[in-house]
Amino acid sequence: MSGGIVFDLDGTLVDSAPDIHAAANAMLAERGIAPLPLDKIVSFIGNGIPNLVRLVLEETGLPASELDAMNALMLAHYSARPADLSQPYPGVVACLEAFKAEGYRLGVCTNKNHAPTMQILDALGLSAFFDVVIGGDTLSVKKPDPAPLHAAFVALGTPVIYVGDSEVDAETAKRAGVPFALFEHGYRKTPVAQLPKTFVFSDFSRLPACLKGTSLPPAA
Repeated sequence: MSGGIVFDLDGTLVDSAPDIHAAANAMLAERGIAPLPLDKIVSFIGNGIPNLVRLVLEETGLPASELDAMNALMLAHYSARPADLSQPYPGVVACLEAFKAEGYRLGVCTNKNHAPTMQILDALGLSAFFDVVIGGDTLSVKKPDPAPLHAAFVALGTPVIYVGDSEVDAETAKRAGVPFALFEHGYRKTPVAQLPKTFVFSDFSRLPACLKGTSLPPAA
């Protein structure tokens, strides 16, 4: 059975913060609230849009009773323009091409809902690389619960490694009992040294070589 490699989306494959930031500020504008800076929104990314909206409400002083309405606004704005400003990180496409050429089966496991995830992958020309996409609404639980990652690997075959950028990803891999490659240029808040990982990398063009330098299984 082929080996599987699973990737997180936001902050790992794709720098999606600019579009998330734009949607969040469009949501706030509908309530006449001043925009938040990009770095603040980046600090809220990682546990799905409902959690991000909750943190925005706390930051701006809006009552928790507004959560459902604001979440609907955020989803509407983001779904309308999920990939206008987002881009794959440098080296991502070449990395995915190399892994596919070596026979790996590839997947995505993200806390972003499945529909906008597919919109982004389609818009950026990435969807054809992936054999399975698990979104935040695919199961009844999200990362760091290991169930979504387990589901991705069940679809792909033997787990090889999970690739992510954040505390949530590190915890998910740990709970799932699978190796973890930490991309150090995503949306992580914790120092690299404090996160559990198999290895850390900073350049996607080097990821296939990093994987070969470990004792992890080959593609088949």
